[in-house]
Amino acid sequence: MLREVLGEAARRFGDTPAYVAADGWSVTYAALDRASDEVAVGLARRGVGMGDVVALVLPACPEYFVAYLAAAKVGAVTAGVNPRLSPPEREGVLEVAGPKLVLATGDLAPAAWPVEEVAPAPSADAMLHSLRTPGDRPPTLPDDPERPVAIIFTSGTTGAPKGALFCNRQLSAIVAIDVGDRWGGGGSQLAGTALAHLGPMTKLPGNLRQGATAYLTARWRAEDALRMTSELKMTSIGGIPTQVALMLRVPDFDRYDLSSLRAIIIGGGPATPSLVREARQRFGVPVSSRYSCTEAAIGIGTGLGDPPEDAEESVGKPLAGVELFLLDDDDRPVPAGETGQVCLKSPAVMSGYYRDPAATAAAFTPHGAVRTGDLGWLDDHGRLHLAGRSKEMYVRGGYNVHPLEVESVLNEHPGVAAIAVVPRPDEVMGEVGVAFVVTRSGAASPSLDELRSFGAARLAGYKLPDEVRLVDELPLTAMDKLDRRALRAQLAG
Repeated sequence: MLREVLGEAARRFGDTPAYVAADGWSVTYAALDRASDEVAVGLARRGVGMGDVVALVLPACPEYFVAYLAAAKVGAVTAGVNPRLSPPEREGVLEVAGPKLVLATGDLAPAAWPVEEVAPAPSADAMLHSLRTPGDRPPTLPDDPERPVAIIFTSGTTGAPKGALFCNRQLSAIVAIDVGDRWGGGGSQLAGTALAHLGPMTKLPGNLRQGATAYLTARWRAEDALRMTSELKMTSIGGIPTQVALMLRVPDFDRYDLSSLRAIIIGGGPATPSLVREARQRFGVPVSSRYSCTEAAIGIGTGLGDPPEDAEESVGKPLAGVELFLLDDDDRPVPAGETGQVCLKSPAVMSGYYRDPAATAAAFTPHGAVRTGDLGWLDDHGRLHLAGRSKEMYVRGGYNVHPLEVESVLNEHPGVAAIAVVPRPDEVMGEVGVAFVVTRSGAASPSLDELRSFGAARLAGYKLPDEVRLVDELPLTAMDKLDRRALRAQLAG
């Protein structure tokens, strides 16, 4: 379906820039369609065909999307490999993908796989020059909803990498939920995440339908994001909570003209109530919170017209076509108001983990919902409240403690810019919580007693941390999510 959507987008938005490279050159929709045709023929001449995997180990550049679209045009499957992963981590991903061909820059090229080296292009005409066959077009493929299109690797920090497989039917379902049947209205967007992420990979056909211009960055920086939003008069900011928090911490935030903004969309991880509230107040626009996981693709969200407290207190309600289940350890629904495992079911959920039937079986409930690995509960309005990851919970003196619940409260302390709670062993209590705290600029660092006193009105005493450690910043994974394993390693070390 990518070929058909791109062809129509090229017809409708021909001379509109689809992508603007970090160094300023751009590729139009018409050029994107033409270049991906020519690269598709080049891939076929290198033996890439139906069902083969093409791995992309590339930075954020237009070539990434050209290669992805080209692979789809010959029936190949694209596996995105985050360039920020370490060499051993990248090799682990490639071992799972088993690519027929790897497209990589020279500094990222693996030694053990067939590689087509990609040199950064100075213009659209020079993109993927060694693969292009000028003027050629690949044969049209028959419609096949079950044809695999993309492998998206999970961002977990433990265990072997797992690749969620998405086919034409899932991409079509995501378009239907996100965009519907409309064309146009995309405007300018800042691409703020690695292109191997869920969003860029599965939302590509919807983005093509909108005719948006996406500005790519070599490395996302909060100051650059504010500057580009101001200069390009962007109407929305989308990002993970960490990115929004970093933008709010830019010292000269108030000097940027953000009057063009109409919305902030936060997803890819839980946002604390204080962050949502501060974002709404300082950006001066509504905030929408989105929740899902790689395996489910589409999930829960709050609307821009919903009451402000919805995005502060919850991640909202299931989007159209999504079913939400809260289950106990025996896959039975939990009673109303109680915490259970968050499971999602929709036409957009992955087909399974690539070449991993055992992990696939474990990922689904008996009735076909994906296990997100998160815990949550529903309030009287049907809104989902997250309680943390099931594997992050620890037990203090016989009582379960969910770090996210504690962090959401303590993050509102006026001296706290960011906080993460992780457990450490304790001879008496079994486990106790350690709060890693980044102090808010211009504020005094909070003491343990101050944090415990601040949280006592809303949290049981056993949930409050037993130790505070002040840090300059919290560690992040390659996917820009909080790296709790690194914090646990600090404690162990």
